[in-house]
Amino acid sequence: MTFLSALSQSHKLILDGATGTELNRRGVDTGLPLWSANALMTERDTNILRQIHEDYLRAGADIITTNTFRTHYRALAPSGNAHRAFELTRRAVETARAAVSAVPSEKRRFIAGSISTLEDCYRPDLVPPDDSLRAEHSERVHHLVECGVDLILIETINTVCEAVIIAKLAVITGTPVVVSFVCNKDGNILSGESLTDAARELLPLGIAAIGVNCGPTPTLQNPLAELRAACGKDFPLIAYGNIGYADESAGWVNTDAENPKAYCAHAAHWDAKIVGGCCGTTPAHIAELKSAFG
Repeated sequence: MTFLSALSQSHKLILDGATGTELNRRGVDTGLPLWSANALMTERDTNILRQIHEDYLRAGADIITTNTFRTHYRALAPSGNAHRAFELTRRAVETARAAVSAVPSEKRRFIAGSISTLEDCYRPDLVPPDDSLRAEHSERVHHLVECGVDLILIETINTVCEAVIIAKLAVITGTPVVVSFVCNKDGNILSGESLTDAARELLPLGIAAIGVNCGPTPTLQNPLAELRAACGKDFPLIAYGNIGYADESAGWVNTDAENPKAYCAHAAHWDAKIVGGCCGTTPAHIAELKSAFG
């Protein structure tokens, strides 16, 4: 079964939960500038990453996300690892694939190749010029496709421009593409642009799904309602919220503000085909989602 055929079926697909914050919970250094990419630097930490993937699969995830959020040239440069972009991306994808092989299932599970903003996800003012976006994201897309991901997950995006540029580069590879934005408390993308405008730009490109992530869990319902109105009643949406808050030195501070049952109660109101968890969520949150929706 392909990802697109799974997406066309009636049941929801369960995305995994957080990777970076779960690494931190398990003792991996996730300090900036490498953040979650730290887990790819040593065999010990890569083994912990694989265990996290496996735990999400055992919790019932249909889709696991590669630890490639920050394995691109620009993010790796401050630590002197820019030349290792493809190597670390390949290691991340291979680790996810090994986890899938280690957890048998009658159902097909899918590997989503994560791509986010070139700069800070929460700083739309830092988005590079279009030519830089095209050149650098082209490399990221082709690294993931060459490594054999099942879909490309363009996530935590803060401007329509960057989303469209990545989506165009990704769609032409023939790999299914999902796009997810991070929004402010008013439900607009962090750039101030509307999700309606984003959908208008992205749907004609042939993306497979669109949605929102990395906002406080209680705030996702309204942006999803706007997307539903913009996309029509049948187009697949994706939603995965966070629990915690960003921190300049640590990258993220975990909290237990939304326990698994509370998180699932919010998710019950999300009009989304794909549901999962973002920063701060754990395998327990995914198990709860699986119990309710899987």
